[in-house]
Amino acid sequence: MSLVAVDLRGHVAVVEMRRPPNNFFDEASLQELAQALQRVDAMSEIRCVVLCSEGRHFCAGADLRDIDADGLRRVYREAFAIFTARKPIIAAVQGAAIGGGLGLALAADFRIAATRARFSANFARLGFHHGFGLSVTLPLTVGQQKARDLLYSGRSVSGPEALAMGLCDRVAEVDPREEALTWAQDIASSAPLSLLSIRSTLRRDLVAQVSAALDQEAAAQATLLATNDFREGISASIGKRPPSFVGA
Repeated sequence: MSLVAVDLRGHVAVVEMRRPPNNFFDEASLQELAQALQRVDAMSEIRCVVLCSEGRHFCAGADLRDIDADGLRRVYREAFAIFTARKPIIAAVQGAAIGGGLGLALAADFRIAATRARFSANFARLGFHHGFGLSVTLPLTVGQQKARDLLYSGRSVSGPEALAMGLCDRVAEVDPREEALTWAQDIASSAPLSLLSIRSTLRRDLVAQVSAALDQEAAAQATLLATNDFREGISASIGKRPPSFVGA
């Protein structure tokens, strides 16, 4: 069964992740997503992309079961391929965009969130280091101070608060996917070659910075995989209880 579906709507491609209800990602699903975006890039008639997901949540982050250092690096190779997509992307966020799922949402140019959506860089609450290029994309999106707050605390941010801090661009009262599609169709009325060249110019530094950050983030995450705090963080998350960290 395909983990990613592509639906063409005129000049817009709707790229949907299909691992409901939580849409956790792993190497295989990110690879399929990256390949879908590459196929869309090759379609001359497509000018803009809506990135969305099937189920309750946009993306609840990485599947960390049995992950090791090599696995982390392979995952981030696929993540980097998503950042190199050439056409504008609008992420439609229903439910949660958590951890790596927040990183995936921030790989897009824009985000439309449901009122009940929630965003969280919850890594420190798992005894882990953030990833998916968030070292770069989160400060660029909300500023250094708010990025520190979100990364240090791991707290959740609702759709309206995310809008107020710039973490998303619009809030949809009902279905963020439909509003994202309308916005994408408006963007797609622009000249296609102009869209490609403008986006390339705007993201040139971002892509280079994300490439370096992914290597640093993967190394930091690999170091923390073997710690007691990481095991405690995962156990507490599964058990839906507050973690008890010891600093080791």
